[in-house]
Amino acid sequence: MRRKVAAGNWKMNGLKASIAELKALKASTAGANCDIIICPPATLIAAMAAVSGDIIIGGQDCHWNETGAHTGDTSAEMLKDAGAGAVILGHSERRADHGETDAEVNKKTLAAWRAGLQAIVCVGETEAQRDAGETLDVIGGQLDGSTPDATTAANTIVAYEPVWAIGTGRTPTLEEVAEVHDYLRAKLVTRFGDEIGNGIRLLYGGSVKPGNAVEIFAVSNVDGGLVGGASLKATDFSGIVSAAES
Repeated sequence: MRRKVAAGNWKMNGLKASIAELKALKASTAGANCDIIICPPATLIAAMAAVSGDIIIGGQDCHWNETGAHTGDTSAEMLKDAGAGAVILGHSERRADHGETDAEVNKKTLAAWRAGLQAIVCVGETEAQRDAGETLDVIGGQLDGSTPDATTAANTIVAYEPVWAIGTGRTPTLEEVAEVHDYLRAKLVTRFGDEIGNGIRLLYGGSVKPGNAVEIFAVSNVDGGLVGGASLKATDFSGIVSAAES
């Protein structure tokens, strides 16, 4: 039985005062029967890790090199040193805004493992790709290219985020979510075998809210969510955590 995950991606939001939201979330979800991950801006990782308790703190990106002349970048080892336990890689906003390729995401995933971080590898199609009937081809290619051969259930989580549903209030139908997650599961089993393929957790992301989380998390092969805006407030995200427990 795969343990559900409620993961929050704060993106470029949050100042030191926002640590109060983490503390409130920690209080309201004590003893939760799921994994809770919060990925704040890098500036808050150390401070949040110091008070997070059972909540895992993660990064939003990392460089594939351990050190070097990479101004503005952060290595996986630096995230680990700051107290992170996970890192989001290949998010659609990174792919679109910074031109990240599957090969680069693959290298970053290896770097995350090298540092002892769990990788949350993201895949997802644009609205144009969905309208063209290319969804499964696109996400299948991203999954193949972004995940290294040594992928396991312990070192990697996969998150499906349809680009057109991120922050828009739109979500695919439950049938569309099931189609993609069942497809991803089948690909994982084919590539990595039954034990690993069935053990890797698959998260759905894209306008997940307390009001729709229960029905989304009940869909076949959905093992929780990667949540954006609704993870910024403890009152909202605690409802999503509750949905992951049900």
